[in-house]
Amino acid sequence: MNKSPHSEEELLGLISRELPPPSEDVVNGIGDDCAVIRPSGKKGVMELLKTDALVEGIHFASDTPLIRIGWKALCRPLSDIAAMGGTPLHAVVTVAAPSSWGNTEWRALYRGLGKAAREFGVAIVGGETVRSPGPTFISVALTGAVAKQNLRLRSKAKPGDLICVTGKLGGSLKSGRHLRFQPRLAEGKWLAGEHGVTSMMDLSDGLGSDLPKLARASNCSFRIAPDSLPLHRGCSVKEGISDGEDYELLVTVTPTLWPALQGRWSKASPDLPLSPIGLMISPKEFPTILPRGFDHLTPLAS
Repeated sequence: MNKSPHSEEELLGLISRELPPPSEDVVNGIGDDCAVIRPSGKKGVMELLKTDALVEGIHFASDTPLIRIGWKALCRPLSDIAAMGGTPLHAVVTVAAPSSWGNTEWRALYRGLGKAAREFGVAIVGGETVRSPGPTFISVALTGAVAKQNLRLRSKAKPGDLICVTGKLGGSLKSGRHLRFQPRLAEGKWLAGEHGVTSMMDLSDGLGSDLPKLARASNCSFRIAPDSLPLHRGCSVKEGISDGEDYELLVTVTPTLWPALQGRWSKASPDLPLSPIGLMISPKEFPTILPRGFDHLTPLAS
């Protein structure tokens, strides 16, 4: 019987076993927000690689304005670059669109892509356009760079670290924020420059999916206080944990360095909260049970 993988993580483990081992210039491969490459001739600088896809019916509805889809298509991988503490550089874009698209549709999509590219300093340098007999599909491949000492992986958290999140959580889909969010690039770069920040990850699939991923990568368990979650108005704790598409940063911080870091953050980002919500703990301890977030391979409810 040809079984299907039950989760995105299971699929990643499956395909990883079929691939050749990474070369010596690969610092971090499959399993983090971005792949990290040590480029030749650039001492102290790491190259970031990321690809991300949007599919009609999964990530946006068929009646979503194309300018919004273009914005989201580029900002999703930008959020991953932010979680590594990096700076985005170049992008290539692949679009599979229906034959009904004319100049109006193509221009609207690329107006959204261009708006995001200008705002965040990305050069769109190429890609591919094809016709699709099925849903519209957009894929963006993005490069970035980060200073070696500022690289933040999801695998470096330690028991005792504080768990923090930027901004507020929940209600992204019902409010439409998933189409107009701001990737936390400036904030990610600032946090990556702080000695007390041990790991980062972007919250795209929801805290209920993403925090367990970070904990497993760091060989930790976790405990959170659900009532401490910073929520958007009208959102329940369950929605804040499992809705997904928040595109905030999940951050772990050395507890002794937290008070000073919090003070500096308040001055650097006075309009964006950085909220402690729990602790990383020993992997031998049971984690807080969380409602599950989004998983790309879990069938959607009909």
